[in-house]
Amino acid sequence: MDGNGRWAKRRLLPRNEGHRRGARVIFDIAEACVDLNIPVVSLYAFSTENWSRPQEELDFLFSHLEEEFRNRRDELIENDIKIIVMGDITRLPQSTQDVVNEIIELTKNNKSLIVNFGLNYGARDEITRAASMLASDYKEGKLEKEAINNKTFAKYLYTAGLPEVDLLIRTSGEERLSNFMLWQVAYAEFIFTKTYWPDFNKKRLIKCLKQFEKRNRRYGGL
Repeated sequence: MDGNGRWAKRRLLPRNEGHRRGARVIFDIAEACVDLNIPVVSLYAFSTENWSRPQEELDFLFSHLEEEFRNRRDELIENDIKIIVMGDITRLPQSTQDVVNEIIELTKNNKSLIVNFGLNYGARDEITRAASMLASDYKEGKLEKEAINNKTFAKYLYTAGLPEVDLLIRTSGEERLSNFMLWQVAYAEFIFTKTYWPDFNKKRLIKCLKQFEKRNRRYGGL
Protein backbone atom coordinates (compact mmCIF):
# COMPACT_ATOMS: atom_id res chain seq x y z
CA MET A 1 0.00 0.00 0.00
CA ASP A 2 2.77 2.41 -0.92
CA GLY A 3 2.71 5.56 -3.01
CA ASN A 4 -0.39 7.48 -1.90
CA GLY A 5 1.52 10.71 -1.29
CA ARG A 6 3.53 10.51 -4.51
CA TRP A 7 0.37 9.72 -6.47
CA ALA A 8 -1.18 12.93 -5.14
CA LYS A 9 1.97 14.99 -5.72
CA ARG A 10 2.16 13.99 -9.37
CA ARG A 11 -1.40 15.26 -9.77
CA LEU A 12 -0.74 18.46 -7.80
CA LEU A 13 -3.20 17.31 -5.14
CA PRO A 14 -2.91 17.37 -1.34
CA ARG A 15 -1.36 14.23 0.17
CA ASN A 16 -4.64 13.46 1.90
CA GLU A 17 -6.31 13.02 -1.48
CA GLY A 18 -3.85 10.23 -2.15
CA HIS A 19 -4.78 8.58 1.13
CA ARG A 20 -8.47 9.01 0.34
CA ARG A 21 -8.08 7.32 -3.02
CA GLY A 22 -5.83 4.65 -1.52
CA ALA A 23 -8.46 3.77 1.07
CA ARG A 24 -11.01 3.09 -1.66
CA VAL A 25 -8.53 0.82 -3.41
CA ILE A 26 -8.23 -1.31 -0.26
CA PHE A 27 -11.83 -2.39 -0.52
CA ASP A 28 -11.71 -2.76 -4.31
CA ILE A 29 -8.77 -5.14 -3.93
CA ALA A 30 -10.53 -6.99 -1.11
CA GLU A 31 -13.51 -7.63 -3.39
CA ALA A 32 -11.14 -8.74 -6.15
CA CYS A 33 -9.54 -11.22 -3.75
CA VAL A 34 -12.97 -12.64 -2.95
CA ASP A 35 -13.64 -13.06 -6.69
CA LEU A 36 -10.25 -14.74 -7.15
CA ASN A 37 -10.73 -17.09 -4.17
CA ILE A 38 -7.72 -15.70 -2.32
CA PRO A 39 -8.26 -16.64 1.35
CA VAL A 40 -6.07 -14.05 3.12
CA VAL A 41 -4.62 -10.66 2.23
CA SER A 42 -2.45 -8.60 4.60
CA LEU A 43 -2.18 -4.84 4.13
CA TYR A 44 0.41 -2.48 5.62
CA ALA A 45 -1.95 0.35 6.53
CA PHE A 46 0.04 2.16 9.23
CA SER A 47 3.53 1.30 10.44
CA THR A 48 5.27 1.98 13.73
CA GLU A 49 7.46 4.40 11.77
CA ASN A 50 4.53 6.40 10.39
CA TRP A 51 4.15 8.31 13.66
CA SER A 52 6.86 10.68 12.40
CA ARG A 53 4.45 12.16 9.86
CA PRO A 54 2.84 15.59 10.42
CA GLN A 55 0.06 15.58 13.01
CA GLU A 56 -2.43 16.94 10.49
CA GLU A 57 -1.79 13.95 8.23
CA LEU A 58 -2.06 11.51 11.13
CA ASP A 59 -5.38 13.03 12.18
CA PHE A 60 -6.71 12.61 8.65
CA LEU A 61 -5.49 9.03 8.36
CA PHE A 62 -7.23 7.94 11.54
CA SER A 63 -10.45 9.87 10.96
CA HIS A 64 -10.68 8.60 7.39
CA LEU A 65 -10.03 5.02 8.51
CA GLU A 66 -12.94 5.36 10.93
CA GLU A 67 -15.14 6.80 8.18
CA GLU A 68 -14.27 4.04 5.71
CA PHE A 69 -14.99 1.26 8.19
CA ARG A 70 -18.32 2.81 9.14
CA ASN A 71 -19.33 3.26 5.52
CA ARG A 72 -18.22 -0.23 4.47
CA ARG A 73 -20.03 -2.24 7.15
CA ASP A 74 -22.76 -3.55 4.85
CA GLU A 75 -20.29 -4.13 2.02
CA LEU A 76 -18.04 -6.24 4.25
CA ILE A 77 -20.98 -8.35 5.40
CA GLU A 78 -22.33 -8.73 1.86
CA ASN A 79 -18.94 -9.90 0.56
CA ASP A 80 -18.37 -12.16 3.58
CA ILE A 81 -15.08 -10.42 4.46
CA LYS A 82 -13.52 -10.81 7.90
CA ILE A 83 -11.38 -7.99 9.28
CA ILE A 84 -8.51 -8.69 11.68
CA VAL A 85 -5.62 -6.53 12.83
CA MET A 86 -1.93 -7.05 13.51
CA GLY A 87 -0.14 -4.41 15.55
CA ASP A 88 -0.59 -2.56 18.82
CA ILE A 89 -3.72 -0.49 18.32
CA THR A 90 -3.72 0.80 21.91
CA ARG A 91 -1.68 3.80 20.77
CA LEU A 92 -4.29 4.80 18.19
CA PRO A 93 -6.92 7.41 19.08
CA GLN A 94 -9.65 5.91 21.26
CA SER A 95 -12.30 6.59 18.63
CA THR A 96 -10.23 4.68 16.06
CA GLN A 97 -9.75 1.78 18.46
CA ASP A 98 -13.49 1.65 19.06
CA VAL A 99 -14.35 1.56 15.36
CA VAL A 100 -11.66 -1.04 14.61
CA ASN A 101 -12.82 -3.29 17.44
CA GLU A 102 -16.42 -2.87 16.33
CA ILE A 103 -15.66 -3.93 12.76
CA ILE A 104 -13.61 -6.90 13.99
CA GLU A 105 -16.55 -8.05 16.10
CA LEU A 106 -19.06 -7.41 13.32
CA THR A 107 -17.15 -9.49 10.74
CA LYS A 108 -15.73 -12.23 12.98
CA ASN A 109 -17.89 -14.99 11.48
CA ASN A 110 -17.25 -14.08 7.82
CA LYS A 111 -15.32 -16.69 5.89
CA SER A 112 -14.75 -15.81 2.21
CA LEU A 113 -11.71 -13.59 2.83
CA ILE A 114 -9.61 -12.48 5.78
CA VAL A 115 -8.25 -8.95 5.45
CA ASN A 116 -5.41 -8.52 7.92
CA PHE A 117 -4.71 -4.84 8.55
CA GLY A 118 -1.30 -3.80 9.87
CA LEU A 119 -2.09 -0.89 12.20
CA ASN A 120 0.75 0.54 14.28
CA TYR A 121 2.59 -2.54 13.06
CA GLY A 122 6.30 -3.21 12.76
CA ALA A 123 7.82 -6.64 12.24
CA ARG A 124 10.73 -6.08 14.61
CA ASP A 125 8.33 -5.03 17.35
CA GLU A 126 6.19 -8.07 16.58
CA ILE A 127 9.15 -10.44 16.86
CA THR A 128 10.38 -8.79 20.08
CA ARG A 129 6.87 -9.04 21.54
CA ALA A 130 6.61 -12.70 20.56
CA ALA A 131 10.00 -13.50 22.09
CA SER A 132 9.03 -11.76 25.32
CA MET A 133 5.74 -13.66 25.55
CA LEU A 134 7.47 -16.97 24.82
CA ALA A 135 10.13 -16.26 27.46
CA SER A 136 7.44 -15.45 30.02
CA ASP A 137 5.61 -18.70 29.31
CA TYR A 138 8.87 -20.64 29.62
CA LYS A 139 9.73 -18.90 32.89
CA GLU A 140 6.28 -19.67 34.29
CA GLY A 141 6.59 -23.33 33.35
CA LYS A 142 3.93 -23.19 30.65
CA LEU A 143 6.42 -24.19 27.97
CA GLU A 144 9.13 -26.83 27.93
CA LYS A 145 12.52 -25.97 26.43
CA GLU A 146 12.23 -28.92 24.04
CA ALA A 147 8.98 -27.47 22.67
CA ILE A 148 10.58 -24.22 21.52
CA ASN A 149 10.93 -24.25 17.74
CA ASN A 150 9.85 -22.25 14.70
CA LYS A 151 6.32 -23.60 14.82
CA THR A 152 5.94 -22.75 18.49
CA PHE A 153 7.41 -19.27 18.04
CA ALA A 154 4.98 -18.52 15.21
CA LYS A 155 2.09 -19.04 17.62
CA TYR A 156 3.17 -15.90 19.49
CA LEU A 157 3.06 -13.68 16.40
CA TYR A 158 0.07 -11.51 15.47
CA THR A 159 -0.48 -13.82 12.52
CA ALA A 160 -0.88 -16.99 14.59
CA GLY A 161 -3.32 -19.29 12.84
CA LEU A 162 -2.90 -17.69 9.42
CA PRO A 163 -1.14 -19.45 6.52
CA GLU A 164 2.39 -18.42 5.61
CA VAL A 165 2.73 -15.65 3.06
CA ASP A 166 2.99 -16.92 -0.53
CA LEU A 167 3.32 -13.62 -2.36
CA LEU A 168 4.36 -10.13 -1.28
CA ILE A 169 3.46 -7.27 -3.62
CA ARG A 170 4.92 -3.83 -3.01
CA THR A 171 3.62 -0.90 -4.99
CA SER A 172 5.29 2.43 -5.93
CA GLY A 173 8.60 1.07 -7.19
CA GLU A 174 10.32 0.74 -3.81
CA GLU A 175 12.21 -2.55 -3.45
CA ARG A 176 12.52 -3.18 0.27
CA LEU A 177 10.43 -4.74 3.03
CA SER A 178 10.29 -1.70 5.32
CA ASN A 179 9.83 -3.78 8.47
CA PHE A 180 6.82 -5.71 7.14
CA MET A 181 6.15 -9.32 8.17
CA LEU A 182 9.85 -10.24 8.30
CA TRP A 183 9.18 -13.65 9.84
CA GLN A 184 6.18 -14.53 7.67
CA VAL A 185 7.73 -13.79 4.26
CA ALA A 186 10.71 -16.13 4.72
CA TYR A 187 9.66 -18.24 1.70
CA ALA A 188 7.38 -15.77 -0.06
CA GLU A 189 7.81 -14.63 -3.63
CA PHE A 190 8.31 -10.87 -4.06
CA ILE A 191 6.88 -8.70 -6.82
CA PHE A 192 7.74 -5.00 -6.94
CA THR A 193 5.56 -2.88 -9.19
CA LYS A 194 6.06 0.78 -10.08
CA THR A 195 2.30 1.34 -9.88
CA TYR A 196 1.30 3.64 -7.04
CA TRP A 197 -1.23 2.12 -4.66
CA PRO A 198 -4.10 4.45 -5.68
CA ASP A 199 -3.74 3.13 -9.26
CA PHE A 200 -3.54 -0.53 -8.24
CA ASN A 201 -6.60 -2.54 -9.30
CA LYS A 202 -7.91 -6.00 -10.04
CA LYS A 203 -6.28 -6.09 -13.48
CA ARG A 204 -2.86 -5.28 -12.02
CA LEU A 205 -3.41 -7.78 -9.21
CA ILE A 206 -4.14 -10.52 -11.73
CA LYS A 207 -0.98 -9.57 -13.65
CA CYS A 208 1.04 -10.03 -10.44
CA LEU A 209 -0.65 -13.37 -9.79
CA LYS A 210 0.24 -14.59 -13.27
CA GLN A 211 3.89 -13.68 -12.62
CA PHE A 212 3.69 -15.57 -9.34
CA GLU A 213 2.31 -18.67 -11.04
CA LYS A 214 5.41 -18.82 -13.24
CA ARG A 215 7.79 -18.88 -10.27
CA ASN A 216 9.46 -22.15 -9.30
CA ARG A 217 9.24 -22.26 -5.50
CA ARG A 218 11.93 -24.69 -4.36
CA TYR A 219 12.06 -23.88 -0.63
CA GLY A 220 15.80 -24.54 -0.66
CA GLY A 221 15.50 -27.77 -2.66
CA LEU A 222 16.28 -28.55 -6.29
